[in-house]
Amino acid sequence: MDGMRLPQSFTRYLSVSSSIVHLQIIGVMLVLLGLAPASAFAANQQLVSSPSSVKFGHVGIGQTETLTVTVTNGGPTSVTVSQITEGNSVFAVSGVSLPLVLSAGQSAEVSISFAPTTSGWTGGPITFFSDASNSKLMVEVSGAGTTSEALTASPSSLSFNQVAVGGSVSLPLILTNTKPWKMGISAIQAQGNGFSLSGTFPLSLGGGQSIALTVTYSPQSTGVAGGSVFVSGPNLSIPLSGTGITSAVGTLSVSPAPLNYGNVTVGTTDTLPLTMTAAGGSVTVSSAASSSSQFVLQGASLPFTIPSGQAMSFNVAFTPGSSGTVSAALSFASNASNSIVSESLTGVGMQPVYSVNLSWNSSSNVVGYNVYRGTSANGSYSRINSTVDANTAFTDSSVAAGSTYYYAATSVNASGQESSLSTPVQVAVP
Repeated sequence: MDGMRLPQSFTRYLSVSSSIVHLQIIGVMLVLLGLAPASAFAANQQLVSSPSSVKFGHVGIGQTETLTVTVTNGGPTSVTVSQITEGNSVFAVSGVSLPLVLSAGQSAEVSISFAPTTSGWTGGPITFFSDASNSKLMVEVSGAGTTSEALTASPSSLSFNQVAVGGSVSLPLILTNTKPWKMGISAIQAQGNGFSLSGTFPLSLGGGQSIALTVTYSPQSTGVAGGSVFVSGPNLSIPLSGTGITSAVGTLSVSPAPLNYGNVTVGTTDTLPLTMTAAGGSVTVSSAASSSSQFVLQGASLPFTIPSGQAMSFNVAFTPGSSGTVSAALSFASNASNSIVSESLTGVGMQPVYSVNLSWNSSSNVVGYNVYRGTSANGSYSRINSTVDANTAFTDSSVAAGSTYYYAATSVNASGQESSLSTPVQVAVP
């Protein structure tokens, strides 16, 4: 039975203008065959819906899933929708009050819910009765009740909230095969005005395997928009929603300016916070670039949107690769009126400072000790303390990185007589 229904589900969504990735050659052929009739059919209707069909996929018995369609009056005169009927009791319409009057070019969002009571596929039309040139607008709705979903989505629905017209916001979506066996995926489609998706789509998912998608909402007009991501094969539908708004072009600022790290040891990392603020309108930051690889922006997942009057903070890490002063710029590209904002960065790389701490056992009848250093065990030694030291510990702060030294000590009595060198101790400085 599934083999009979799959071509029908392809045919239903071919009439929708949407972003689709086909994983089989047969899917591409169907698109080419279906484009012309769908366009011709839509051109003859005054009242149209987007999408023209709604596919819920598999929904758990006892659960409810809701998707949204946009009903638009594309004619030159107003249209009054007087009645909406459901052809199957498991599908219900909400979010609209009748009679619904749509002026020329006006749209309305209509919610359609699916609450299966039994297993298996079912369907039926949602019919809009109006005084439009096409007095009956039929939206085909289908879905399947199931006791166990083989493919799950995280999150189970995506809400983009408010996005300025002309801008865009992207959200991640993870699909996971919950079964131990391989699952085939024939196509993945984003439905609804302004919604699109991208990602890597395998022909199949192994047991427990996941794939990552990116869903983007780019409203072209104001108002609430609804849609879905439909996965053919496992037949899963993920609801999408967003609202297109008009807003003033915002400005973007960064603080503090500049970021000064001071002295940082070569090979280590120091971080400083950076705050980005949007004013006068929301701002979407699309990219960030550092002029030096020694400065790296941390914690930012691009692109991201900062609502008007709000701020977001990130860290900028400085990892000097050599000694000396390092200056750079961190630039942010956005849809703000000041489309490129730069932050000055500066820091000083310092070679690490090493020291050698020495200690020895005390001797009786002595007034102090001398410390000697050499560069080979059997070579010459030079005294490195200026005067006889009564302490049994000494710190040598004049060592160089990457060198090996040999240390020995002598004791000195009250008459000024000095003992022979102790057994040398080898120390390698990193």
